[in-house]
Amino acid sequence: MPGEGSPTGAGPAVTYPPVEPPAPRVELPDARRANREGIVALSRTMTPGLVLQAYRKGIFPWPIMQGVVPWASPDPRAIFPLEPRRPWPRHVSRARKLGYTVTFDRAFREVMTGCGDARAEGTWITPDVLATYAELHALGWAHSVDVWAEGQLAGGLYGLAVGSLFAGESMFHLRTGASKVAFVAVVERLRERGFTLFDVQVMSPHLATLGCIEIPRAEYLRRVEAAIEQPKPFQVA
Repeated sequence: MPGEGSPTGAGPAVTYPPVEPPAPRVELPDARRANREGIVALSRTMTPGLVLQAYRKGIFPWPIMQGVVPWASPDPRAIFPLEPRRPWPRHVSRARKLGYTVTFDRAFREVMTGCGDARAEGTWITPDVLATYAELHALGWAHSVDVWAEGQLAGGLYGLAVGSLFAGESMFHLRTGASKVAFVAVVERLRERGFTLFDVQVMSPHLATLGCIEIPRAEYLRRVEAAIEQPKPFQVA
């Protein structure tokens, strides 16, 4: 893995164990009640407590509609299998040799912003979404993988750690291979810390090239139920 060390200084301390946010006022339905499109419920707002409740139920926010937040649990679900360990594809191995530096939780807001700015079709990472996940980061739940080149952010990814589940939300790159380096770095971090489930939500051609697979939602929910009962530190303060 590329060397760790922050080009931007020490960075903020990471809260561990994570601090529970205020409980949401609503209870999301069972993920098995999702419609054909995988939508479980709709809301007009998003709070840290509601996001955590969702992930503990195998649901994630999928803000693809203006003014409304859909809460989704499609079938099948996409994951990256942490075990057994297999060799990385050649294109990933090549990216690892490009000399990037990797840090964790040093540039959370910048990584989230990059994930939004990098999408030509527009972004669901609105100011409200950014504020919600930034609060989850401050409470110790949300984390970033930051990839640097010559002191500048070159790419990264962010997601949530709940128990031994890590739910990857989004990734981006400004330089060739930087998002692949971030992906490898998070996989190695999860394995080091004893995580059991790396959720990547919905399959895409790019995720397939990284080794992600699909599993039935029922199997995914069984894995989530086990994972959230096994607290693991993604980061050590």
